[in-house]
Amino acid sequence: MARFLDIHPVDPQPRLVGQVVQALQDGRLIAYPTDSCFALGARIGNQEAKDRIIGIRRLDDRHHFTLVCKDFAQLGQFVQLDNHVFRAVKAATPGPYTFILPATPEVPKRLQHPKKRTVGVRIPEHRLTQAILTELGEPLLSSTLLLPGDEEPMAVGWEVKERLDHQVDLVVDGDVTGSDPTTVIDFSSGYPEVVRVGAGDTSPFG
Repeated sequence: MARFLDIHPVDPQPRLVGQVVQALQDGRLIAYPTDSCFALGARIGNQEAKDRIIGIRRLDDRHHFTLVCKDFAQLGQFVQLDNHVFRAVKAATPGPYTFILPATPEVPKRLQHPKKRTVGVRIPEHRLTQAILTELGEPLLSSTLLLPGDEEPMAVGWEVKERLDHQVDLVVDGDVTGSDPTTVIDFSSGYPEVVRVGAGDTSPFG
């Protein structure tokens, strides 16, 4: 059974945030809220958790995993940005966007797209998520919590607990979350291509 932690979305209790981070450091797979919807998350090096995400979502090898970063400085360690792309991404973060970009050597090959050598990155505008990232000190390996057969990602904590009780280790509920996935912008070819329309406005990338 998954543990359920209800944490204040605006003023997250440090003790509870610490328990989430400890679970991640212990190799656990969590479901957590963001500014777009719920996501599945684990530490970058946790191969078992990555395999569990693949199983829960029934993903194929074309799926881009996302590194959820605390800030732009952290994001810049994991992807390559020329000046044009840098300005576009910087203007849209933090926010409900995922950007697909060429990965740096900091990103393990198993997390990169097998052919493109790219990875998804994002910086959420959600205080609870930010508190977890700050305490953890590294990005979260993440994937939108969109279950097979569902048309929309999950956005309510108790429903996540009910449906994934035996598939994740911890459900973090922060009350405030969106109901749409992130908007995905692929910059891997040097220009913006809108791959998925979600919570973020696409007009800056048209």
